[in-house]
Amino acid sequence: MSSENSSADDVRQVWDVVVVGAGPAGASAAYAAAVAGRRVLLLEKAELPRYKTCGGGIIGPSRDSLPPGFDLPLRDRVHAVTFTHNGRFARTRRSRHTLFGLVNRPEFDQALVEHAQKAGAELRTGVTVQRVEQHGSAVPDRRCVALVLQGGETVLARAVVGADGSASRIGAHVGVKLGQVDLGLEAEIPVPETVAEDWKGRVLIDWGPMPGSYGWVFPKGDTLTVGVISARGEGAATKRYLEEFIGRLGLAGFEPTISSGHLTRCRADDSPLSRGRVLVCGDAAGLLEPWTREGISFALRSGRLAGEWAVRVAEAHDAVDTRRQALNYAFAVKAGLGVEMSVGKRLLTAFERRPGLFHAVLTGFRPAWKAFMDITRGTTTLAEIVRTHPMAHRALSALDRRQAPAGEQPTS
Repeated sequence: MSSENSSADDVRQVWDVVVVGAGPAGASAAYAAAVAGRRVLLLEKAELPRYKTCGGGIIGPSRDSLPPGFDLPLRDRVHAVTFTHNGRFARTRRSRHTLFGLVNRPEFDQALVEHAQKAGAELRTGVTVQRVEQHGSAVPDRRCVALVLQGGETVLARAVVGADGSASRIGAHVGVKLGQVDLGLEAEIPVPETVAEDWKGRVLIDWGPMPGSYGWVFPKGDTLTVGVISARGEGAATKRYLEEFIGRLGLAGFEPTISSGHLTRCRADDSPLSRGRVLVCGDAAGLLEPWTREGISFALRSGRLAGEWAVRVAEAHDAVDTRRQALNYAFAVKAGLGVEMSVGKRLLTAFERRPGLFHAVLTGFRPAWKAFMDITRGTTTLAEIVRTHPMAHRALSALDRRQAPAGEQPTS
């Protein structure tokens, strides 16, 4: 290489946006930045497709956040929900219209990545980011971020999006703080055609025996995804709940192809969403619905926002403008997803105390079932219902008052 070309080559090696993690959040961020015409690199430590512990439910907000022309690889469409309370008081509610869809995560994630690639993003798999540097010898100028990979290679970017999951290294660099950590356990159980037919178009949600816990059965053709989730620290009880849940469903005789576990992490209210030219989204930012722990819609929505604002960060010429764009990203996240999370936290607190009441209301009170249908279809959100429906607002406020310590006023 001649010396007169070296500076031009160095410039070419600086990506506009580098996204770390190729799940729904990362693929959405990469797509959003690439479709804006920027040079985008998507890094993923695993080889794709790869399994992810997740129910795979695609609710309305997830569907509405997909890239234009995206063909959802649905394994089933849900029209009915059976609710139980620790295996008892079964009640099935039905809908004439599809409530939500079910996907296998390896197929879904792969399709999202391919969409980002078609938009112009470049993908590298089998790559682990060891650390992030925004100052020092690895960083050629103040407009660069250096990602040091396992093996010593350095990748340079004008902006970085961390979407590397709930144990995120990019999140650690940003300083993400967690306020709620839960353990999810899941089994993928192949079943005979007669069993699969009984579950077709119907899911089961069981309010579990530990505070805040619940279980689910999601049918995906000839396989049932069966899982439970509860607060971290209850590992033995959570495992026992899953075993008992599978047993009473009559599925204990079928051998799972995959048994897995995963920690979900919700951000604390004051947790940062950026540091310098680095943004975080999805699980890496602790963005998910605290009550249901639904994360796909939060990943898709925050990923798209992160990709759009990363483009602006990449264009920023100084620290002041960089900070302005990062704050705008944080505001966009908090104004939408943050409000939903706030209501979800209040509902989780109420649910932990009164799961039986939640079961009775959802199965016996028509407006509550209608709200459930509207939320899953994406025509409204929990936050919107509490804000616009006086009865819902009063009910949640009453639950807040019952749960608030003496002398402490709940937020309305």
